[in-house]
Amino acid sequence: MEQREVIRFFDRCAPFWDGDAVRNEAVISTILDNAGIRAGIDVLDVACGTGILFPDYLGRGVASLTAIDISPEMVKLARQKFPQVKVLCGDVEQTAFVQQFDTVMLYNAFPHFPEPARLIERLSQWVKPGGRLSVAHGMSREKLVQHHAGSASRVSIDLLEEHELAKCFAPWFDVDVIISNDEMYQVCGEKRNETLAQTPPRD
Repeated sequence: MEQREVIRFFDRCAPFWDGDAVRNEAVISTILDNAGIRAGIDVLDVACGTGILFPDYLGRGVASLTAIDISPEMVKLARQKFPQVKVLCGDVEQTAFVQQFDTVMLYNAFPHFPEPARLIERLSQWVKPGGRLSVAHGMSREKLVQHHAGSASRVSIDLLEEHELAKCFAPWFDVDVIISNDEMYQVCGEKRNETLAQTPPRD
């Protein structure tokens, strides 16, 4: 999977993204609850697209919302729709944020990152101790794999089995949510104190 191809793919999808989006409100509410989205917290939305979840964060009264996406066209639309939100264009794995966050959310985007364990390691540094990291999808793992088997096959990998993803979290997070059913997929964990975090083995 080449990053330039990922960018081109999502740039092409951007004009149709909102019209093609399907929301299951009950599932989204569960995902947000599990991720600890509530009033007064600082949120980072990774691979935010056109801002599908922005109204949900803002509706829950978060203190601040920062978002990032690698697709310039997705970012352009998100900024137009939500000028009050700080939306960055870039590679989250190469971005130095100026703060840590209470919740880092990755929604409907995880398979588009080719090295899942590395991504979790990078994201862990932007979660406050006691904060939460959430990887979630608003459909089943099986349906998502089928969905990506078409035009998105060149810009995605198969979604990790949920317990395998939990293992990626383990060096930095106490995993307390592991869900994979017919409606949704989510793994969440709470960031341990920096002094207690383990260093993962290196090859």
